[in-house]
Order: sequence, then C-alpha cells, then structure tokens
Amino acid sequence: MPRLGVNIDHVATVRQARQTIEPDPVWAAVLAELAGADGITVHLREDRRHIQDRDLWALKSTVQVKLNLEMAAEDEITQIALDVNPEQATLVPEKREEVTTEGGLDCIAQQERVEQCAGRLMAAGIEVSLFIDPDEKQIEAAKLMGVQAVELHTGRYADAETEAQQKQELQNLITAGIAARENGLILHMGHGLTYRNVQPVAQIPEVSELNIGHSIVARAVMVGFERAVREMKELVRG
Repeated sequence: MPRLGVNIDHVATVRQARQTIEPDPVWAAVLAELAGADGITVHLREDRRHIQDRDLWALKSTVQVKLNLEMAAEDEITQIALDVNPEQATLVPEKREEVTTEGGLDCIAQQERVEQCAGRLMAAGIEVSLFIDPDEKQIEAAKLMGVQAVELHTGRYADAETEAQQKQELQNLITAGIAARENGLILHMGHGLTYRNVQPVAQIPEVSELNIGHSIVARAVMVGFERAVREMKELVRG
C-alpha cells in the first residue's frame, strides 16, 4: 500500500487570494496528519504564489510526518531548502505563466543544472526525488544522477478523455514504474489524481508514495479537511 502525501499548496492559494492570514496551511497539515497522512507536500514557487517562506519554516517545526518540498532547481530555492532541511526535496519544472506544473522535468536536457542541485541537497542528507514523465530515458537519466527516487507525472492518465486512453496511460505508468524499480529508484506518483481515478494507480505494485493536493483541498471545502484526507487514505489503501 503506498503512502499518502497531502499537498497543501491550495490552502495557501485561498489565503493569498485575499492576502490575509487564513486559512492557515500549517493548520491544514496538522489536520491531515490527524487523518492519517503519511507526509506533507508543499511547493515553494519562485513567485511565491501560494506557499510562503514562513509557511515552510513553520511546517518544518510542526509537521511530525515526512515534509516533502517541491522546488525548482534554482539557487535561491536550493539555499532555502538547505536551510530548512526537509526530509525530502522533489525537483520539478517551473514556469511563471503556468497554472500548475504542466509536465515532468527534462533530466536529459537539463542534466547539469539538475544534477548540481540534487548533489547539494543529497550532500546535506535530504532525500531527492525527480518529478518526471513516465519515460524510460528520463528514468535512466535520473538513475545516472544518483538520486534516490522519481515521481512519475500522472497528468496524462488523469486527463485521459476515454476509457481506452486511460488504460493506455495506466499501462505507461506501470511500465515506467517497473523500469524505475529495476534501476533501484524509489517510486512515487502524482498530479491530477482524484477520488475517482486514484485506485488503479494506488494498486501498481511498485509505487511507494502518492502525492495528492487539489482534489483533497477541493473536497475539504465541502466536508472538512480531516474527512477529505481520511476518505482519500481509504481509497489508497484499497
């Protein structure tokens, strides 16, 4: 059964819409833990559109489960990660104009920059995961960089418009998952997963962690944060 990492970015999105102090993502993290979350994930973007530096520091001193920092391989954010020292850092591509992360990191085209960033983080004892598309060449590139894990981008599976497309994308994730494990990498998956589509992904034998945010936060608006996390956890358990 994979662990559930709850991404609380969009709690901060609601707060930042009014530039106020609520809702508090740290409170959301506490509630997620109480409901059984195995980890808390946040993305400190360069433009600080949701999570702020103070949130990250507060989470580090509050969260009892694994803290996973999603981040671009940029010097400023890397230094913050080194200062905060989360248990895990997930390197992701980042564009200012995108609404959310649109695809996986290109480890081949950006090898030098990603490898340098990952090396600094791992030297400080931070586990590094690379957020990549389910592509065997990207997996091989990640292996060569010496990182501990990869997180496969599940967006194409989540966005599939037909049952046939969804089955094909699920098979792509299964195949890439096998390749990741054969290369000695810990396997994570995430992006676009919801209460309706998560179970087939959770049942992939090789996957050890799912990171889910928007769908949980959206349901929490209606039913409360603890219940939303608990219901997702039950689905992930199967």
